[in-house]
Formats: sequence, C-alpha cells, structure tokens
Amino acid sequence: MKLRRACPARRGRIEIIPMIDVMFFLLATFMLTSLAMQRLDAVRVSLPQGMAERVDRDEPLTLSVTRTNQIFIDRQSVRLDQVTQAVARHLPRDGNILIAADDGAAHGVVVQAMLAARRAGAAHFLVAVHRE
Repeated sequence: MKLRRACPARRGRIEIIPMIDVMFFLLATFMLTSLAMQRLDAVRVSLPQGMAERVDRDEPLTLSVTRTNQIFIDRQSVRLDQVTQAVARHLPRDGNILIAADDGAAHGVVVQAMLAARRAGAAHFLVAVHRE
C-alpha cells in the first residue's frame, strides 16, 4: 500500500536576478577603481613604436617633450634652462625619470632635457614607447 503526502513536494528554485545585480555592482566597482589607479601626469604625446619590458616602478617623475618641442615636467610647462631646477625640486628618491617624447620631437631637444635632468641628480632614465 502506497501512502501519499497531503502536500505535494515542491522543488527549490535558485533565483539568479540578485546574483546578476551583485555581479554588475562588482564589475562597475572594479572598473572605476582601475581608472582611478592610472597615473595621468604626462602630457599626451605620440610615442614611438618599440618593444620594451613593462616597468612597475613607484611613480617616476615624467619629463615630456611635445611635437612642438615644448618641455613639461609632470604637466607643468618649463623652458629648457629651467629643467634642472624643476627636476631637482620634484626628483623621487630612486632618481628615476620617465621620458615621454613625441615621435616628431627634435632629438636634440630631448637630449638637452635629459642632460639638464642628469645635472639635477637623475640616476636612471626610463623611455616610454607605444607597445606593438
């Protein structure tokens, strides 16, 4: 003899709508966090192509040279004769300077800016390139 239950057994359901809401919130949070972590001290220049290792240093000082041969130190415009004083004021402890020179910038201006930074105590130069 087979006995039946008074209430039929109901199968459990997994609701996925709250899970989708949580995943969207996490995605938006991580996207905004990653955008806030970018360092934007360099002036926008067209970098030359090249293969280079990715550098994970602690925020080096950025020396930028534009196509019109304007020199910027962390987005502050300086003349060539002011580079030594500006670098000496902002030089990090490790002495690293990131050179972000435009592809069309005059080679002589970039070299003169590097020599002025060397006189201020720069130990190493890191050259920014656009990865292929």
